[in-house]
Amino acid sequence: MGDSLNTIISELCAIVISTAAIGSLFLYAKQPIIIAYIVAGIVIGPYGIALINNANDITQMGHIGVILLLFLLGLNLQPQRLLKLFRESALITLACSLFFFICTFLFALLIRLPLTDALIAAAAMMFSSTVIGLKLIPTTTLHHQRIGEIMTSILLIQDILAISVLLLLNIDSEHNIGFAILFVFAKLIIIIVSAYLAVKFLLLPLMRKFDVIQEYSFIATLAWCFFWAEISHRVGLSYETGAFIAGTLLAVSPISNVIALHLKPLREFFLILFFFAVGANINLLASDYYTLWGIIFGIALVRIKAWGFNQALAISEPKAPINKELSARLSQASEFSLLLAYTAIMNGMISEQGKTFIQMVTLTTFILSTYWIVTRYPTPISNKNDLRQD
Repeated sequence: MGDSLNTIISELCAIVISTAAIGSLFLYAKQPIIIAYIVAGIVIGPYGIALINNANDITQMGHIGVILLLFLLGLNLQPQRLLKLFRESALITLACSLFFFICTFLFALLIRLPLTDALIAAAAMMFSSTVIGLKLIPTTTLHHQRIGEIMTSILLIQDILAISVLLLLNIDSEHNIGFAILFVFAKLIIIIVSAYLAVKFLLLPLMRKFDVIQEYSFIATLAWCFFWAEISHRVGLSYETGAFIAGTLLAVSPISNVIALHLKPLREFFLILFFFAVGANINLLASDYYTLWGIIFGIALVRIKAWGFNQALAISEPKAPINKELSARLSQASEFSLLLAYTAIMNGMISEQGKTFIQMVTLTTFILSTYWIVTRYPTPISNKNDLRQD
């Protein structure tokens, strides 16, 4: 027990020190600090100098940042407004996802990936990163401007699609897929109704009674987030789904904005671990033919996604000034892309070459889209004073 605890503490110390040191170098060089976190993972991770021998624990801790990110997003979305946004963005999102699927599938066949690998890679590249999209947009823009509303709805619809694809990968071939998907939606409805009743008759009364004690509000809110995240995971959905539902239903509370403000630093710390884990899971020493093709297609995919979203948004809202910026902010692959690759490899559904291809495409789009956004548009981490907005 003691040795295990010491290992975790030592690893966290190594991560914090390395990300701060490399982050300082990147800031001096006027580079995006998110990339520094990924580089730190590559440098001291299992495939670098191995100060971190196993990235699994860090990956799981980093996942907490994604859970908190979705919870805080939900806290700023009223349920009625969310439904309206879904109706506006559903067709755009589905059309773009299909277009990205076809482009990736054809390229994967062109470089002679097996058919199953090509299908899974195509499914993995349909989505954009919720983490990068939301982290690189100023909070005021996200919550109070049209671009933030549209991006939020597109990312959430994509997250639902991604969860559905993960479900398909885990369904036993002997079971009816249609029935399994309907069963998932039934569980989703049950969770929403249960959480609604709990927030109305339990959480809000407790908050009103004890809201003068800030420590209680903080721990009760975290408990609410993680309780529904765990329930969602246990019934076959995702942690993120439960956290988002918990946040959205709590958004009716007048203290939701205060809660979001208190949880933001905690979210930022775990998101650093998330980006570190992305780098720590990349083995550059095992580079091969498909690593090169992954980088090449990743470069192309950033432009393909930006073009695809721009065309779809232009049909929906012609000449809207936000279309180009929104397209750039959605131009990367998703953290779900990596999760799909790991799930497929564990289920024996994809080859190591297919996994390598997905990893390199995803990492390449993360880096390029981050550079694009940080150097051209307002972000909380920009090195340019006129573009730095929180």
